[in-house]
Amino acid sequence: MLVSCILASLGSTTDAADPSTDSPNKQSIKSTEPSGSRDTGQVKWFNSSKGFGFITRDDGQDVFVHFRSIRGEGRRFLRDGQSVAFETGQGEKGLQAEDVEVLE
Repeated sequence: MLVSCILASLGSTTDAADPSTDSPNKQSIKSTEPSGSRDTGQVKWFNSSKGFGFITRDDGQDVFVHFRSIRGEGRRFLRDGQSVAFETGQGEKGLQAEDVEVLE
């Protein structure tokens, strides 16, 4: 009887430490999830020394963009006013652009 109680309590402890049992909300906050549809817009501003900025979508909504989300090799940056296509996902602090492609 005592052994089965100990084993039962050990089993619940290992389940609690298993990250696959976390709620899906916690996992979705950690990463950006693209919506799958491509948006277009113009670069509002981009700070190349800090590596981030904002894109204004065609519907007028601003979307955060990080240099890692820009297509290309080497130093990736955007110029103010550039036309871009991108996927929009939900980041930790709001909308975030992913897979950004310069159109002009």
